[in-house]
Amino acid sequence: VGTVTDASTLRGEVTDVARVQRLAAALATAGTVSDVGQAVVAALRKPLRADRIALAELENDRLVVTVLDPPEPEAWPELWQLEWRAEWPDAPVRAMPTLAAALREGRARIWPAGTALEPALAEVGPGGLAVLPLSAGGRMAGACLIGWDDPHDFGPDERALLTASAGLAGQALTRARAFDAEHELVGMLQRQLLPRRLPELPGAVAVARYLPATAGLEVGGDWYDVIPLSDHHVALVIGDVQGHSAGAATLMGQMRTALRAYAAEGHPPDVVVSHSNRLLMELETDLFVTCCYVDVDMEEGTAWCVRAGHPPPVLRYPDGSTDIAETDGGPPLGVVTRAEFPMTPLRLLPGTVIALTTDGLVESADLDIDTGLDRLAHELAVSDPAHLGLVADALLGNAHRGDDVALLLMRYDGMAVKPLREGWTVWRVPEAARQARRFTRRTLRTWGVPAEAMDTALLVVSELVTNALVHTDGRVRLDLVLIGHRLRVAVTDASPRTPVKPTSLGWEATGGRGILLVEAMSDAWGTVPVSGGKQVWSELALDH
Repeated sequence: VGTVTDASTLRGEVTDVARVQRLAAALATAGTVSDVGQAVVAALRKPLRADRIALAELENDRLVVTVLDPPEPEAWPELWQLEWRAEWPDAPVRAMPTLAAALREGRARIWPAGTALEPALAEVGPGGLAVLPLSAGGRMAGACLIGWDDPHDFGPDERALLTASAGLAGQALTRARAFDAEHELVGMLQRQLLPRRLPELPGAVAVARYLPATAGLEVGGDWYDVIPLSDHHVALVIGDVQGHSAGAATLMGQMRTALRAYAAEGHPPDVVVSHSNRLLMELETDLFVTCCYVDVDMEEGTAWCVRAGHPPPVLRYPDGSTDIAETDGGPPLGVVTRAEFPMTPLRLLPGTVIALTTDGLVESADLDIDTGLDRLAHELAVSDPAHLGLVADALLGNAHRGDDVALLLMRYDGMAVKPLREGWTVWRVPEAARQARRFTRRTLRTWGVPAEAMDTALLVVSELVTNALVHTDGRVRLDLVLIGHRLRVAVTDASPRTPVKPTSLGWEATGGRGILLVEAMSDAWGTVPVSGGKQVWSELALDH
C-alpha cells in the first residue's frame, strides 16, 4: 500500500497557502504598477516553473504592457519584440476574441498545449497558457499572462493558486494605478512650477538640482529660483514648504510667484520676504514656509541675505576656505503676521561659490543640522568650483533621501566689463527737458559716445522725460548706463501706470507720438514696476 507521485510535477516545499500569503504581503507594500508586476512575477514564475510572465493594464479597450519577465527581448516571440514594452500587438482587446472572452468572464482561464489560439497568445505559451483577469470592485484593471514552452500539466492546486493570485493582484493593481495617477499629477505640477532652466548671469554661473523624497508621493514643497533684477542685481532664492503633498506643491508655486513679483517691483530683500509673509498669512493655510533670499550685486561683489527659518548660505572662497554665513534670521513665513526679517551683508570675491540648500541635505533623523552644515562646508572646500554641475552632483550623492532636497549653487566671477553710470533728478521746472538733455550730452561726451549716437540718445531722453513730467506727479529720475557698446536710458517716476502706445494717430493730433518715436529709435524698450512706480527704459546700440 502506498502513493505514487510524478516527481516532475512536484514544486518546492512551500505550500500554495504560504505562497498566497507571501504575495498578499508583497502586494500590501507595492506602491506602483511596476511594483505590483514584480511582486506577481516573484510569487508565480519560479514556483510554477513558467517560462514567461506578462502583466498589462487595461486602458479603454487597449492593453498596455507594464511588466515582462524575463526582461530580455529575445526570450519573447518575434511579434512581441516588435512591440517591446509598448501597446499589445494588435492592441484592441476585441482583436483577440479568446482574450476578450476571458476578460469579459472575469475568471482565470487555462489552455493546455495544442489549443488553437490567436498567434499573439499562442506564442507566449506553446506548452500551456494561463490568463488571469485582474479585477477589483467590479472593474477590470488588466490581465496577467503566464506561458510555458514545454507541455504543462495544470493540477487543481495550481488552478486555485492562480485564481487566488489574480484576485489579490487585481486589487493591488487598482490601488497602484490610483497612486501612479496622483503621483504623476503632482509630479507634473511640481515640474511645471520649478524653473525649466536658469538664466545666464552677468559675471556668474548658477546650477540647481532637485531630488524628490524616496517615500510617499515623492513630491514636496522645496523650490529654488534665480531672478535677474535691474542694475545687474540677481536674487537667489531657495525655500521649503512644510509637508509632502499636492497642497505643498501648490503653495510652493504661489510663494515662488509672489517672491518673483515682489522682487521685480524693486523692493529690498527684507521687504520682499516681509510682503511674502503677509501674503501667506492672508492665504489662511495651515502650512508654513521657510526660505533664504540673497540679493547679489554683480557689479560690486556684495550681497544682502535674508533668512526666514531656513538654513544659512555656505560660502566657499577662492582659496578653498569655507564659511557658514552668520546671518540673523526671522521666523518661518506664515507664522507671525508682523515678523521682522533682518538683512545681513555678504562680501563676495571673484571665485566665491554660494551654496543654498534645503534641510533635506543637511538634516535627518540621525544628523543634526549643525553637523550637516559642517559636512556640506567640508565637501565644498574639497570640490573643484570650475565644474559647478559636478560639484552639485557630488553634494547630492550622500543625501539622506527621506526628505526632498533642493540645491542652488552660484559661482561669482565678477563682471569682465563694469558699466558706467550717471543719474540725474529731474526738477519740475519749465526748462526740465532742456536740463535733462544738457546732462545727457555732458555725460555722453565724457564717455566718448559718437555724435550720431548722441543725437539719438538726446531725442529718447527728451521724449521719456517729457512724458513723465506731463503724465505723472512726484519725483522723476533719469539714469544713464553704458556697458560695452550699449547705452541704456531709464526714466523712473511715481506712477504705476504703464505708457500706452497709440494704435493710430490723426494728422491733427498734438500728442501721443513720443512712445512711437522711442520705439522707432530704440533697439529695445520697455517698462518695469519699481517700488510703487515704474521705470521706462530704452536701449541703444552704439556700434550701428
